[in-house]
Amino acid sequence: MRIVLDAMGSDNYPIPDVAGAVLAAQEWNDEIILVGHEDAIRQELSHLDTTGLKLEIVHAPEVIEMDDEPAWAAREKKNSSMHVGMNLVHDGEADAYVTAGNTGGVLAVATLHTMRRIQGVKRPALATILPLPAGRVVMLDIGANADCRPEYLLQFALMGDIYARAVLDCTRPRVALLSNGEEPGKGNMLVKEAYKLLADSNMEFVGNVEPKEVAACHADVVVSDGFTGNVFIKTLEATAKMLTGLIRDEIKASPLTAVGGLLAKPAFGRVARRVDPFEVGGGPLLGVNGLVIVAHGRSNARAIRNSIGQARKAAQGDVVEAIRNGLAKEQK
Repeated sequence: MRIVLDAMGSDNYPIPDVAGAVLAAQEWNDEIILVGHEDAIRQELSHLDTTGLKLEIVHAPEVIEMDDEPAWAAREKKNSSMHVGMNLVHDGEADAYVTAGNTGGVLAVATLHTMRRIQGVKRPALATILPLPAGRVVMLDIGANADCRPEYLLQFALMGDIYARAVLDCTRPRVALLSNGEEPGKGNMLVKEAYKLLADSNMEFVGNVEPKEVAACHADVVVSDGFTGNVFIKTLEATAKMLTGLIRDEIKASPLTAVGGLLAKPAFGRVARRVDPFEVGGGPLLGVNGLVIVAHGRSNARAIRNSIGQARKAAQGDVVEAIRNGLAKEQK
């Protein structure tokens, strides 16, 4: 398998990006193509043990930065690591593209300048896998489409269903709509209209779910518009960070609790790993003619490694072709 990694993607590029690529190459022995400033990539590789690893460098002189306006950058920076990397996948020279770069830039480059949308896809969706205590849940859209129509959510559900089958090994994923109530009549007009479409589909639609049902894994795929999904994800991350900080402060509040905290440290560590988004890595941009995995900008080397792992699973599951075939069936 050949995976392209945007070495200029993360907030601290290329340090975690290159280190994560090396970890992935050591783990799976796949060929990793590092795209970006060649000198900077070679400098980082010189600090790491790359003996026997299949690493290739493809130079890209430009970088789409986190503060770049996506549409402008996609149009003006045609030699960026995003353009070069995605074109390698589009041209059949690699199986997947992984980046921790500007999400808007990824969307613009993929849909307007390189891969384009799969025929019949109304809007690509950005998905993620939520590492919840009761299991894992695919959620989409989490930010690619702030404004949606009911038929978009139907397609998001179909693409999420296909992705859950390929990556989570669900034979019949349970699909749900994120809403402010479980009853069919709850939600805004978008949710109510999408509910009707999903209820008439061939998917295992289980109705509306509130955040508490999401946390309890009452569904394998949760669908929402990109605005709601993005707010949900960020609220989840912020709440987890806040609770972790509160627990740490309370443990340090007295000698007795400090001793208890020391004894419980292994358990706290196991919990932290179970809910750490970096353990999952990135999520796919579904609906484009190529496999694209988008990781968080603040990804460390472990998160980059795991994002490459997500790309491998999606490639092995032939997700893009499965979406193409699934949409073709729906349109008949």
